[in-house]
Amino acid sequence: MILFLAARPVTAPPVRPSRPVRSARPVRPAPRRPRLRLRLRSRPLAPYRRIFAVPGTRAFTAANLPARLPMGMLSVSAVLMIAGSRGSYALAGAVTATGLAATALVGPWTARLVDRHGQARIAVPATVLAVLGSLSLLLCVRHGAPDWTLFASYAATATTPNTGGMSRARWAHLFRDDPAARHTANSFEQAADELCFMLGPVLATLLCTALFPEAGTAVAAALLLTGVLLFAAQRRTEPPVAPAPATGRPRSPLRLPELPPLLVTFLATGAVFGSLEVVTLAFADGHGIRTAAGGLLALQAAGSCAAGLLYGLLRPSGHAAHRFLGCTAAMVALMLLPLLAAATGSPAALAVALLVAGMATAPTMVTGMGLVQSLTPRGQLNEGMTLAVTALLGGIAAGSAGGGWAVDHLAGAGAAYGVPAAAAALALAVTLLTARRRPDRPAAPVS
Repeated sequence: MILFLAARPVTAPPVRPSRPVRSARPVRPAPRRPRLRLRLRSRPLAPYRRIFAVPGTRAFTAANLPARLPMGMLSVSAVLMIAGSRGSYALAGAVTATGLAATALVGPWTARLVDRHGQARIAVPATVLAVLGSLSLLLCVRHGAPDWTLFASYAATATTPNTGGMSRARWAHLFRDDPAARHTANSFEQAADELCFMLGPVLATLLCTALFPEAGTAVAAALLLTGVLLFAAQRRTEPPVAPAPATGRPRSPLRLPELPPLLVTFLATGAVFGSLEVVTLAFADGHGIRTAAGGLLALQAAGSCAAGLLYGLLRPSGHAAHRFLGCTAAMVALMLLPLLAAATGSPAALAVALLVAGMATAPTMVTGMGLVQSLTPRGQLNEGMTLAVTALLGGIAAGSAGGGWAVDHLAGAGAAYGVPAAAAALALAVTLLTARRRPDRPAAPVS
């Protein structure tokens, strides 16, 4: 055995290479597949993820939502509170109309102060004054004060700052050189507005009926003050204060030649909103479904909210003025649907028609607000957007009056749906008559 082993040739052990020889067939690591699926699934929301990836945007957006919710609560709460205690819807309507008129006068001045001195320095004291006016109204109603005190108290709420406009001004500042991102941000802001208009009246009605008549006003005032304080505390995204012009007081954006026709379009669009609300309430009352009126209006707001979010996912192409013309034309076409559905007398058909009709209003508002931003000098953005909101409020008041007149004098609420259709047609006519090329970037500062 020893001889046999000695006779075997001794061979050196094989030399191992310094690096292991890899197989020619690549091996895919398993963890990469779930990441690819997640990326593909989240890609449709990439525009929204991109704007909220900027530091500070989530904070000021979260703070602005409770500050914005009271805009859909205050008027409804005031009507329910005054009518419940004084037994007069006429008095309640007159008080809220007075507050609306005061807001139309005071709002642009408040916005100008915001542009000149900063959002935090002006919005907080203006909100405190507005909250004191709401609390004064509450106490006057509670303790049976004379009627004139109700008008004076509610008029004091006109100093409420345009919280939606301040939020849009921040987006415009952060993405001043990125039109696509501004389009997405404006779409989100319009969807937030629709959400507040959808939830605000429902919450106000629930508080005033389930708790006590003053609960809606009290909660709305608390939300407004808390939200504005939190919003004003987000200083890192606040737009810089516009420098004072060398020639003295700045000129109003109303003197820009292309802005007044656009505001007329906003006025007509507001008439669509106001008349649609009154006529829908009358339709529900006439068909014995008064409790479902809020649901019908919520469907219209839900359609607009969904359309606003989807519109923000699209990449804007072409000139903004052309897109605005297309949006107003679509609004005219879709506003015919409630008129046709109401003619059938079916609440279910009307519900579907309102849901679809609402899908044209948000894109119109998003594109219109983008035009306002492009026309208004950067140092006057809050004032320009507040003028647009003021035009909307005036249109809502006129549309409410026109819709109420049509319900009383035409053949029922079904025919009165012609009022929002006519208002939409007026908006399209103004857009067609005044259509011209508008700049896609902010205009030069106006001295």
